[in-house]
Amino acid sequence: MADEFELGSCTWQSRKAKNPRNYLIALLERIKIAKLTGATFPNFMDHINISSMFGMMDTSNTGTISFVQYTEVLKTLGLCTEDEVIEDDGSLITLEKFSSEVNKRTQKIWSAF
Repeated sequence: MADEFELGSCTWQSRKAKNPRNYLIALLERIKIAKLTGATFPNFMDHINISSMFGMMDTSNTGTISFVQYTEVLKTLGLCTEDEVIEDDGSLITLEKFSSEVNKRTQKIWSAF
């Protein structure tokens, strides 16, 4: 439940919900429905949030971040474990790759509930 609240609060803060309690209840109901029906789980990390995170790491505005930044943010977000090995293919990470991986890993976590 703590993870749901954390991820839900990220979305709530970015959208400035007028009634956080009702927002969280609605969000949990959507999760329950998705689990029962096999529907897609709500996406808590929307494109605006992901782009903002990426922009904070891309301080030189090159459109890329380093592999170290990439793995650290995945760990910080709880989207990979400390001991998980993510293979570095030597390329810089683009917003598209970052966004895709965050969404994929978030879906994987939610599907376990």
